[in-house]
Formats: sequence, C-alpha cells, structure tokens
Amino acid sequence: MAEFLKKLKSKVKELKKETFVLAQAVADKRTPVLAKIFAALTVAYLLSPIDLIPDFIPVLGLLDDIVVVPVLIKTTVSLIPESLLDELRTRIDSDEKLQKKWYYALPVIAIYLLLLFLLYKTFSSK
Repeated sequence: MAEFLKKLKSKVKELKKETFVLAQAVADKRTPVLAKIFAALTVAYLLSPIDLIPDFIPVLGLLDDIVVVPVLIKTTVSLIPESLLDELRTRIDSDEKLQKKWYYALPVIAIYLLLLFLLYKTFSSK
C-alpha cells in the first residue's frame, strides 16, 4: 500500500507540473489555437471551485478528479508540439520556485459572477 501511495504522489506532482506547462502554453504565441483553447479550459477547470461531479458524492466525486483532470491534461499536451513542451518544461524547471499568483483565478471568478448575474436577471424578471 505504501508503494502505491508513493506512485500516486509522484503522478500528482507530475500532473501539477504539467498544469504549469499548460498555463505557460496558453501565453505562448507558438501554441496552436486548438491547444490554447484546450489548455485554457483545462487550467480554468483546475482553478474552478465547481466540479462536474461534486466532491461530497462518495467515490464519484473523487473519480471526477482522478479521471477528468488527467484526460484533459493528456489531451491538451498531445495537441502541443513536443519541442515547445520541452522548452516550457525546461523554463519551469529552471525557475527556483513557482510563485502562486491568486490573480490567475480572476477570469474564472468573473465568468461565474457573470453566470450568476444572468441567472438572477432571468429568474427575477418573472
């Protein structure tokens, strides 16, 4: 069991690192448009406090994070040229410590606020 947890922990670290690569890929001009769209959706989903299946639902809530996130990341990574991925990974590896920037979540928050406003306008007029 301890070996399984070690492997799982290393996979999670690897996926977290790939998330930083995807965030960098969105900003890079050499990234294809389709890859940018997928990368933006993936990063937005990861930053979003709302999941497709809420975490409070036993087993299924966690299954969402265990299945959906890796599929999104792997699909997006497959759309980005390998040479660009290698360069982005090298750039991230060379950073001593990646800074956590809270303002990356602002677009996601803005979208949710807009959706809440639209829902309010839709249902309050009736």
